[in-house]
Amino acid sequence: MPKVKNLLAELPPAETIDLEELRKALADGSVELVCVLGPTASGKTRYAVALARELGGEIISADSRQVYRGMDIGTGKDLSEYGEVPYHLIDIADPGDGYNVFRFKEDFGKAFADIRSRGAVPILCGGTGLYINAVTSGYDFRSRKPLSAPAVQTTSIPLHPQGTGGVPPEIPCGIPRTYFIGTLVTREVRNARIDARLDARLQEGMIDEIKSLLDKGVPSSVLISYGLEYKFVTLYLLGELDYASMQQKLAIAIHQFAKRQMTWFRGMERSGVRIHWVEV
Repeated sequence: MPKVKNLLAELPPAETIDLEELRKALADGSVELVCVLGPTASGKTRYAVALARELGGEIISADSRQVYRGMDIGTGKDLSEYGEVPYHLIDIADPGDGYNVFRFKEDFGKAFADIRSRGAVPILCGGTGLYINAVTSGYDFRSRKPLSAPAVQTTSIPLHPQGTGGVPPEIPCGIPRTYFIGTLVTREVRNARIDARLDARLQEGMIDEIKSLLDKGVPSSVLISYGLEYKFVTLYLLGELDYASMQQKLAIAIHQFAKRQMTWFRGMERSGVRIHWVEV
């Protein structure tokens, strides 16, 4: 019974996004940023790209590992999926550079301003909850404390804000008015997708990709610190795991990672952030 209860707690009700209302909100300034978030293998990139085509948008990646050049298969960049849609904050650092949330917040600000200056719609898309929170909830890096729940709540904008449409005075300066969309998938479907995708990536050369990084001088300790694919495949290449154990441990780790991502996003909701969940 507890397992059923936990499963139900993880799945919020699905909604349908009214694109016309969203367009109006973007036009009148009550929404400045659309954020598409979700756990791994939930279809968020595909959804964000489709949304960008509808809204005239550009994607800002919120993925802590896709910033690194040469880490393509293991991070699932799938750049062909973007087609003609411009994207930002992918392939902007070298492995080992020590890219972090502080740099992400700065780079996001530049990309956000650039996209808006050209009249396009910024669409933040990713599964790194810390990065998303950093730019949408006013995380104070000097005190290392997030804003209070009421302050966070004001940054998550409904499509029918009350009042005259002006900026509520309590919204902290510099935080974009954000409309959050979450991609919803059951745990069973998600885990099946994870397993199938892992099999495909191993066939597509993920091991060779990681071996190439080692051959280029990226320390094994750095790759291991990136976790998941880079941790377990590096351990396999170092001879610390056999192939079968590597694949099995990696699949389990990705399942657990996806669950933690979902827990993070539900935590955002408990803090007052309104996420509109859609089935993809």
